[in-house]
Amino acid sequence: MEANTAAILTIDIDGWEGPLDLLLALARSQKVDLRAISILELVDQYIAFVDEARELRLELAADYLVMAAWLAYLKSALLLPRNPEETPSPDELALRLQLRLERLNAMREAGARLVARDRLGRDTFLRAAPEGLRVVRKGRYQAEIYDLIAAYGRISARTRPVMHVVAQRDVMTLEEAIERVSSLIGARIAWSTIESFLPEHASGAYRKSALASSFVAALELARQGRVDLQQQSAFAPLYLRASA
Repeated sequence: MEANTAAILTIDIDGWEGPLDLLLALARSQKVDLRAISILELVDQYIAFVDEARELRLELAADYLVMAAWLAYLKSALLLPRNPEETPSPDELALRLQLRLERLNAMREAGARLVARDRLGRDTFLRAAPEGLRVVRKGRYQAEIYDLIAAYGRISARTRPVMHVVAQRDVMTLEEAIERVSSLIGARIAWSTIESFLPEHASGAYRKSALASSFVAALELARQGRVDLQQQSAFAPLYLRASA
């Protein structure tokens, strides 16, 4: 006894994936918005396509025939007088079909956009390693003749050897002041101001030098115990006399 083997035949009609996909293609052929398609015209197109396919002796899948029967029922319900108690109404069924077609169209367009995107390894390629940015710096100087001369002067001043020249002038040394005060203090008994020990004709810078040297000489003689010093207040005249 031979066993009967049932074969499942899947037919792809012009690339369509099912009856709803075929309905979408037929609706697009009307060249209007899916929300404004004619359901009656769409039903006629679908049934005509199925009849033509059967005449060519093509084995149709059951879902195509079921869709054809349901569309024929929908067409008759839209043409015949409506029963108010019947739910859902034919208009609602047509609206549901229209919404399903719109949803399928949106999914097909989204899928087409995804397929059309650039693919890694075919349209775009990864780089092996990122390259660093190289910064090239170039200086731009703007200077006038005064700036150049001033810069040269500063550099020249830093490199030029430093020389200090002291102007020659008449001064009284500390040794001269000590000798003069020592010789004059022995001839005076009363207190005498320090200015009285200066040369008679001393003036200007030499008088200042003699006064400073005489002051230091008086301090040195007072340290040796040869001279007594007296001053009433700060910045008051300084008096000298020989020690008793």
